[in-house]
Amino acid sequence: MKTSEIRQKFLSFFESKGHQIVPSSSLVPGNDPTLLFTNAGMVQFKDVFTGKETRPYRRATTSQRCVRAGGKHNDLENVGYTARHHTFFEMLGNFSFGDYFKRDAIQYAWELLTKVYGLPEEKLWVTVYQEDDEAYDIWADEVGVPRERIIRIGDNKGARYASDNFWQMADTGPCGPCSEIFYDHGPEIWGGPPGSPEEDGDRYIEVWNLVFMQFERDAEGNMNPLPKPCVDTGMGLERISAVLQHVHSNYEIDLFQALIRAAARETGTADLSNNSLKVIADHIRACSFLVVDGVIPGNEGRGYVLRRIIRRALRHGHKLGQSGVFFHKLVGDLVAQMGDAYPELKAQQERVEQVLRQEEERFSETLEHGIKILDAALAALPKGAVLDGQTLFTLYDTYGFPVDLTADICRERNVEVDHAGFETAMEQQRRQARAAGKFKAAEGLSYDGVETRFEGYERLQAQGRVTALYVDGVSVPSVSAGQQAVVVLDVTPFYAESGGQVGDTGELLAGDAVFQVQDTQKIQSNVFGHHGELRGGSLKIGDTVDARVDIERRARTIRNHSATHLMHKALREVLGGHVQQRGSLVDPDKTRFDFSHDAPMTAEQIARVEDLVNAEILRNEPTQARLMPYDDAVQTGAMALFGEKYGDVVRVLDIGSSRELCGGTHVERTGDIGLFKIVSEGGVAAGVRRVEAITGSNALAWVREVNGTLSRAAAALKTQPVDLVERIGLLQSQLKMLEREREQLQARLAASAGNDLLGQAIELPGGAKLLAAQLPDADPKALRGMADQLKDKLQSAIVLLATGAEGKISLVGGVTKDLTGKVKAGDLVGFVAAQVGGKGGGRPDMAMGGGTDAAALKPALSSVDAWVRERLA
Repeated sequence: MKTSEIRQKFLSFFESKGHQIVPSSSLVPGNDPTLLFTNAGMVQFKDVFTGKETRPYRRATTSQRCVRAGGKHNDLENVGYTARHHTFFEMLGNFSFGDYFKRDAIQYAWELLTKVYGLPEEKLWVTVYQEDDEAYDIWADEVGVPRERIIRIGDNKGARYASDNFWQMADTGPCGPCSEIFYDHGPEIWGGPPGSPEEDGDRYIEVWNLVFMQFERDAEGNMNPLPKPCVDTGMGLERISAVLQHVHSNYEIDLFQALIRAAARETGTADLSNNSLKVIADHIRACSFLVVDGVIPGNEGRGYVLRRIIRRALRHGHKLGQSGVFFHKLVGDLVAQMGDAYPELKAQQERVEQVLRQEEERFSETLEHGIKILDAALAALPKGAVLDGQTLFTLYDTYGFPVDLTADICRERNVEVDHAGFETAMEQQRRQARAAGKFKAAEGLSYDGVETRFEGYERLQAQGRVTALYVDGVSVPSVSAGQQAVVVLDVTPFYAESGGQVGDTGELLAGDAVFQVQDTQKIQSNVFGHHGELRGGSLKIGDTVDARVDIERRARTIRNHSATHLMHKALREVLGGHVQQRGSLVDPDKTRFDFSHDAPMTAEQIARVEDLVNAEILRNEPTQARLMPYDDAVQTGAMALFGEKYGDVVRVLDIGSSRELCGGTHVERTGDIGLFKIVSEGGVAAGVRRVEAITGSNALAWVREVNGTLSRAAAALKTQPVDLVERIGLLQSQLKMLEREREQLQARLAASAGNDLLGQAIELPGGAKLLAAQLPDADPKALRGMADQLKDKLQSAIVLLATGAEGKISLVGGVTKDLTGKVKAGDLVGFVAAQVGGKGGGRPDMAMGGGTDAAALKPALSSVDAWVRERLA
């Protein structure tokens, strides 16, 4: 049964049951800004389920095109490495909007699978939510599924309803239990039924999920029964096609085989099992339909995701030896496969080809140059090293290489990448861009009026006169509602960003004019620019405004700022006088402080700093600020902090035992800070450490969260929080004992398996034996011991053992010493590893290796005989 026929039979079946066939919606969601792409069949009906929208029908069926390649739902990195991951897929679904419920949904599903599609009943298993007795009884008593093939799935995430078999649209709103249908591929494939320890295997594959929306969850977590329960189901077309076409991988179905053959044609590839062909076949579907739905390659949002997918496909073509443009030539083959089901694809074929060709031409030169740079970087890496984040960033920023594309190449070569280092480099670039943007904005604002008098030390509300207005960097006489602008006042209570403290936010009010201040920056050293948007009315030069700072935000910020001074003093006391500030950021949420120190802080040192700061807070001493000549300030012991440029007269701030030069805003008494807590400590550069700390309500919230986590952990381990460490220690001891028992058992199993393998050894010229075998269920750690045992028993032998799940293969080779002159174990393992996409090596008598191409393992093992005989000859 072809994929196109399977799709049509599904829609026709539900049409015969009174369902309206609804065309697939766009991949760009029209009613959900929270989603990057349509990723499930129910997306276009979301407002129907929530009651915001009504349709002229109460039953619907669709074949919805979906993409999961960005945001929360992102399958991109798995495509090409597994049997069932795709960027683009079709979701078959039937829906009831307050019409039928569990009984009909279950019976419809069973009738379609067993009567229309003809699947053997004994091959089907079902799951239900642990508490859903109604669904269980329908499956058992009405449908007749044997109870041993109906599995209850309970809560497994620490809370009621936190189950794989309980569906929720969001934290609140429609939700309910679900029932999944699984197909048993047979005992020749490893894996156990759902809910078993072996459920991650590939024997039992989920094909259909029936969601029963019967509750509405409110903000307090109460489950209120819906007056009109609904049904939402989803069955992947590719998965059910693989089942009905008696193949195990989705890439073996007729639709994908046609696209794989087309990709092989355009890349000149003879081996149709090559994983790169799978990637290209998958990606042409996603890219073509995204273009059909109006997405074009770009540098952000959906356009960037499309660009990443295209470039990943091009890289795999390059890997196959295709250096020219080829990807767009597959669009015609896709239209032949899917154009009848989706006429819009056929209608836009020429446009899709044009968009993809332009992107190919733009990237082809970059691809070749970038791969050369990456190859050089990888070649220079010591064995086992990680590709650094700066190289990742350079490839991304300079050569347009998406990070996941670089990671894809590295994964094939068993090299890990430093994602954290990449994010650090990205954040540094963002900071530089922001700083450059602010500098340019300030530099471009020509101002020659009066200076701003800052009154924000004493009060958070003041009247000021508008002395200048700027829109897009240009001076204007007035501003209208809706415009973004910069307002300069002669008097302001707003603190302008300086010394690591962020600028204030708040409002400027004048009659019916409301200007929302989103940031405050210095235009000149004594001229403050209030950046924001005029939300209502109009504002002109000369107007008098009531300037009001956001009181709560300022209070949270000054608590963190004052704590920073106390923390700096404590760090010097605990770590030594060499500690100097190397950067800071103080905002309402935290204080981040970089300082010179050449070693990580110990837990005891962190605790000591916290104790010193909190002791200062408890003393609740008043804060004092004085203006004095710079030289006098330094002589009193005040530290010049935060790298500010100081004039002849400076502001000296005394907070507790700390005395520093600082122009920032602060608490009146140390006790106003509340609780102080360091939440992280780490290195940012050679000889520079960073601490982040929180204060006040933020610290209290952190303590509450940690305490809740501690209580939940204790409850999970059936003990009290005070006894948690002891309980964990006991469990660790038990785990170590079980691990030793497991290793002993594995050793015995390995010995048994080794005895079973002896009969498979082939006799070679000269009396030596060759054994090349795959052990699908073996623990990779046990292979080496097994190889040694086989060598001992065969006496003169060459042994190669392989095991592994899909995507990760482990190899062990062993050669008895009498044969290592002609056959070396390292060469043998390297020979096989190269065929399965990996590397290997070791001593002449024992070597290990691995790979990622499971499909290539069997022929690789078959090639060992000829390779060995050639060397022995």
